[in-house]
Amino acid sequence: MKFAINLEMWFGNLPFADRIRATADLGFEFVEFWPWRNKDAVAVKAALAQTGVKVTQFTAWGFVPGMNDPKNEEACIAEVEASCLFAKEIGAPMMTVVAGNDIAGVSKQDMHAQVIKVLKRLAPIAEKHQVMLILEPMNIRNDHKGHCLWGSPDPVRICREVASPWVKINWDLYHMQISEGDLCRRLREGFDQVGYIQVADNPGRMEPGTGEIAYARVYKELRDLGYTKPIGVECNPSCDPKEAAFRLAQSDV
Repeated sequence: MKFAINLEMWFGNLPFADRIRATADLGFEFVEFWPWRNKDAVAVKAALAQTGVKVTQFTAWGFVPGMNDPKNEEACIAEVEASCLFAKEIGAPMMTVVAGNDIAGVSKQDMHAQVIKVLKRLAPIAEKHQVMLILEPMNIRNDHKGHCLWGSPDPVRICREVASPWVKINWDLYHMQISEGDLCRRLREGFDQVGYIQVADNPGRMEPGTGEIAYARVYKELRDLGYTKPIGVECNPSCDPKEAAFRLAQSDV
């Protein structure tokens, strides 16, 4: 498997563009990150050009304000359009969008209906720019209590209803392990809607090989299903990045 290092969680002591260089020094070819608004696009592009590293994805729309709230709909549309332009500028083929936290007095069904409505409006924008939107469910047991989208059945249903090849799921196996387990069977059931895979081990949200998930078995399942994209490493390294990178590589053995 090819891995994309999450620059928010690795090399946090370095200026952002230098994190790209540090990733290349460890032999990785891909990176991912969170919001783009606070990033120096010129410095990022220079570091990418210097190292040959590629960006897999970044966050276009985060937790707040929620996509699940109708009052935020127009702002979400405008921000994703702007994010697509940034994605094209740095060569990123995908962007994460987040559904949002629970709204008092609003049912999960209604919140999800609003997410579907927004994603249907966003799908033509994503297609126009040729940038895939990947919707990320979280876990609500440990990291994101009160989030409106968790596990795999709901995001699979949402993306199937949107019915666009440009709107898929950011399938984070760490969140899925905490939310539902049964990782390989769930992947098989929803693989038609997988746009991107992220990993971290559980417990601890550190690199694969530090916790309970049998990642070598999960990687085999992904290969058998036909997954060929890089895998996002959205975790905290448990030790020196060089040692953590070695453990990451060993998780596919």
